[in-house]
Amino acid sequence: MPIPVINVAQMREWEKASWEAGKTESEVIMRVGQLVARRASQMVRPGQLVLVLAGKGNNGNDARRAREHLADWPVYLQDVSNPQEGISELHQILDQRPALIIDGLFGIGINRPLDEHWAALIQRINDLQTKVLSIDVPSGLNADTGEPMGTAIRASVTMTLGAPKQGLLLPSAWPYVGRLEVVPDIGLAKCPFTGETNWTLPEDFNNFPPERPATAHKGNFGRIAIIAGSLGYHGAAVLAARGAQRAQPGLITLYTNEEVYHSIAPQLQAVMVSIWNSKLSLPGDFNAVLIGPGLAAGDIPDDMKMMTRHVWRDAAVPVVVDASALDWLPLAPFPKNAIRVITPHPGEASRILRCSAKQVEANRPNALREVSKRLGNCWVVLKGNQTLIGRSSGEIYVNPSGNPYLAQGGSGDALSGYLAGLLAQPTLQVDPLKTLRYAVWQHGATADKLTATRNNWIVEDLLKELGSVVPELQDLPPSKPS
Repeated sequence: MPIPVINVAQMREWEKASWEAGKTESEVIMRVGQLVARRASQMVRPGQLVLVLAGKGNNGNDARRAREHLADWPVYLQDVSNPQEGISELHQILDQRPALIIDGLFGIGINRPLDEHWAALIQRINDLQTKVLSIDVPSGLNADTGEPMGTAIRASVTMTLGAPKQGLLLPSAWPYVGRLEVVPDIGLAKCPFTGETNWTLPEDFNNFPPERPATAHKGNFGRIAIIAGSLGYHGAAVLAARGAQRAQPGLITLYTNEEVYHSIAPQLQAVMVSIWNSKLSLPGDFNAVLIGPGLAAGDIPDDMKMMTRHVWRDAAVPVVVDASALDWLPLAPFPKNAIRVITPHPGEASRILRCSAKQVEANRPNALREVSKRLGNCWVVLKGNQTLIGRSSGEIYVNPSGNPYLAQGGSGDALSGYLAGLLAQPTLQVDPLKTLRYAVWQHGATADKLTATRNNWIVEDLLKELGSVVPELQDLPPSKPS
């Protein structure tokens, strides 16, 4: 089940309810220590030096427990309750440049600025630019506001415990949080809270998409029309079509502008490629329509833009709009229960809202809701770090997968094609939110799978692997051990 995003007070209440239900702090600390050690072992090679920094709270106890499970590594455990005591010894260890630092100095209870001695120690750690695994929250970061209390550890990975804390999802926290990973099963009682914002877990997609019956044929899995590609941007059409192929709909037809037809058609075999013309009537026999990838040339025909507005406003089938075509959408209602999806990055969302991208990033959930409201309550995939999926009301889901190596041209085209290819399939239209969440998660998880072996992968590599990550088996580090 998805995990709600909570605040510090709710986390304390959850812990209290767990102790009252018979759970014990020692059992939880033991469990967390094992999990931290397991994650640390994915970040370094055997034999590399690991420094464990343990404060005086439960985060420190978690760190100490983790040390017990790192037998294959030289581990130096430093208890730090006062940064002025034993500081010379600690600096000697830091001079050895440990391959990983496990940060257990402060937890979510920090509520006042750090003094100059703590600030100096944290600055020294940050200056090393070595990998840091923070337990629950980077030390010095306010888990409610996402603001550093003067300064904070800059983690490579933050393993937050039980549920994500609201401050860790704010852009102000991202430079300190690094990759946010949620560990839900730490031995507490069942979470007593629900919320509008939830964190997606890989196990949400166990046995999804459903297995295809033995008697299935291509007619069971829908037909998708893709309108994409213009002069100078023909590659986006190819990438979107290949993304749709990885979703395995029954049939795919790509309509593109005449000037790029001969560049696109030879690159695609199973996809049918046709020249777009103003007499084309969509959706016709298609089960889904994708419009937008690579339609960025300055001479896009006005009748293509008019067709986009018509399809968005009137079609009964799912319609996915991406990239430049987002600027053509009407601020008008569409048929009740029809599936409409847009996949903007913050810059594109800012154009819809007529504000700056910085304003979008400052409150991403609110931006998502406002964009959806303006476009008739459509589904919105607001891309970026911790991609959000939702609409003007109801639950918003935070995607946990993906990494900075997705920040390359074409990855968004692959995603829009993939999710549109899924939505073309009648069985996956029943719960469009789950289908969208799965598409976004699979796209990011595939990037994580690639990054686990090498960092120089390209979008064509992503497309070769897209759809191959099995949720039940997903247990991959986001990068190679240093």
